Amino acid sequence: MTATRSSPLVRWTGYALVAVLFAIACAFLSNWQFSRNAERSEELRVVEQNYDATPVPLSEIVPAGSALDPDDEWRPVALVGQYLRDEQLLVRNRPHGGTAAFEVLVPFRMEDGRVVLINRGWVPPGADQAEPDAVPAPPEGTVTVEARLRPEEAAPRSGRSAPEGQVPTINIGLVAERLPTDTANALQPSLYALMSSEDPAISPAPSPLEVPSEDPGPHLSYAIQWILFAIMGFIFIGYIIRTELRHRREDREDDGTEASPADVDGPSPVIAEPRGTPRARRGRRRDLDASEEDALLDAAGSDRRA
Repeated sequence: MTATRSSPLVRWTGYALVAVLFAIACAFLSNWQFSRNAERSEELRVVEQNYDATPVPLSEIVPAGSALDPDDEWRPVALVGQYLRDEQLLVRNRPHGGTAAFEVLVPFRMEDGRVVLINRGWVPPGADQAEPDAVPAPPEGTVTVEARLRPEEAAPRSGRSAPEGQVPTINIGLVAERLPTDTANALQPSLYALMSSEDPAISPAPSPLEVPSEDPGPHLSYAIQWILFAIMGFIFIGYIIRTELRHRREDREDDGTEASPADVDGPSPVIAEPRGTPRARRGRRRDLDASEEDALLDAAGSDRRA
């Protein structure tokens, strides 16, 4: 009896624990979205600060032997030197123009001897094959290139590969493996340069890459939604418990009893109904009907014997 009566408390405690666990999960997810929103806001700040700055020599931003500072991403630089035309590479499976396009990478040897990897833009896949039909060659001789600095991409996961003359991602270490030793040894680590113009300019040229998006993304709204979900979880559990309490109260009223704390925490006392109540009268009526039915059956049996 006690176990049966205490089961609602056990059940409601389970409901509350579920709501708490759900709220904790929502809090973690909300915090993750807040973190992503902060990262995206920082990216937009760097783009706004650097994208339209005046080009400067690379040595002023990244001295020889140093790496690219994250605050210098998208900084325009002016490079003077020569393209290493015979060492051109393609980056495969890049989403441009609604296709799995190719980006064109060409090592560029500057006057100070350093080699910077230049991304000249993208070309579409071929009409009848995955590889491009043609890749525009870079200018010959001494060239002045204006480009924006970008950090190298992460190395690909195991299993990703590319045919000869191609790379799956713009990772400097991976690119260096595809270049001659003298070029690889002089290659500037940690960055590549996204070309915006070159002088002399030639035509045709690869299509320029898209400007960075200014969309902050949905992270802030998602973070707020997870908080609301946590609150709704508690409201829902409260509604379930309140509904069960209302149903139990209605059941007690139908039984002719009154609510008391003992109905939840322990066994309910049995309350005897006084004589004369509707339930007692219904019981006496059923006894009277049974007696009359027995008398009729006895009378019918006497008539048959006679």
